[in-house]
Parts: sequence; C-alpha cells; structure tokens
Amino acid sequence: MISPSHTSTVAPTRTWAAILFDLDGTIVDSAADITDSLAHMFAELGLDVPGREELLAYVGPPLLDSLRLLAGFDDAGAERALAIYRSDYAARLTQSPVFPGVAGVLERVHAAGIPMALATSKPESMARVVLDHAGLTSYFTVIAGASDDEVRSTKAEVVADALRRLQAEGVDTTHAVMVGDRGYDLLGAAANDVPTILVEWGYGSPAEAEGAIAVVHSADQLRTLLVG
Repeated sequence: MISPSHTSTVAPTRTWAAILFDLDGTIVDSAADITDSLAHMFAELGLDVPGREELLAYVGPPLLDSLRLLAGFDDAGAERALAIYRSDYAARLTQSPVFPGVAGVLERVHAAGIPMALATSKPESMARVVLDHAGLTSYFTVIAGASDDEVRSTKAEVVADALRRLQAEGVDTTHAVMVGDRGYDLLGAAANDVPTILVEWGYGSPAEAEGAIAVVHSADQLRTLLVG
C-alpha cells in the first residue's frame, strides 16, 4: 500500500476524454482470494508455500511472468502451475469485494458521459465475471484484459488493446488517463503515452508512485480528479 506521505491531490486540469481502470487493487480487493489460490497452487505442487508478503508480489503483474521470475518455474512448469491456480481461483472470483466508494466513482464518471475501459492483467473472461457479479459491467464501454493463453498479458499490451477498442467505438482517446494501484499500471500506461493516477488503497509500494500525476487516498479524491 502506498504510504500517506506520498498522497497528493491536484485540481483537474482537463476534461478526460476516456478513463482506463485497473481491476485488482483498484476496483476490487482481491488480494486475499488471489493469495489463497496461489497458496493452494504451491501446496498442490508439493512446494513450500511462501508467506503472505511474498505472495502479494504476484498480485498485479501477469501471473505467468511472475511464476517464471519469482517462483523460478520453467515454461512448462509455469503453465502447469497457472492451470492449477486458475482452477482454484475460478471458484473465488465472485468473493472479492468492491473497495468502498469505488462503485460510486464509476457511476459518477458514467453519468458525466466519459467513456471508460477496464484494462487489467487478469484474463478478460475472468474480469467479466467479476464485473458482472459486482453489477459494474454496464459502466464500461470496453473490457480489456489478458488473453486466456497469456499471449496478450503485459499491461502495455492490454492498455494498447483497450485504447484501440475505444477508438473503434468512436471514442477520442487523445486525453485518456489510467487509474491503477501498481507501478505496472503506470509503466503500461506510459508506454502508450497515457498518464496515471494511483490509488493508495491498493497493493503498491511508495516507490511505485514515482511518475504518477497524482496519488489519491479516497474515492472522493479520485472522483474529484476525474469529474470535478
């Protein structure tokens, strides 16, 4: 979680033409469900289960990459581990609560007529289940996520896909902004020339806030930055 000392608020300097939202750690509090499924995965593979803090490092980035980089799996091992994880996590998808006030922010942005896209490293099919269960799907013009085969998985690729699909819907994405909670969100957006607002209630560290145009600690602050 980003420290309060890094919180900043700024007055809106423009009307955003489109807003991209991350899912895990930004809209829904999914860390416990994700880490529980990761713990199940390690146990199922007969491996030592990392501590909660270690498991939290897997929340946000593309999981297949994290299984290789953090857990040291080779390609075949990572694919097997991912299949075990997804099988368990599928039963937990609808358990993650929406962060307080975030549904209200989405409602206000939608009412203001600003097109929104989801841009998540979670597989798109899973993201739709989460949004459907939370009753938030109708707020989004586009729902973009990783492909099930992880061919499209980096945040930069997902953001680019979200922007392309918004443009296909006739949305001007010249002045778009990303809302996320991790440095991965910021870097992926920056690769597409999109600035980022980070939310403090997610899973990022203070170091990950470098380069964000603002860091907010409440849904009210986020709403002010997005719609005034």
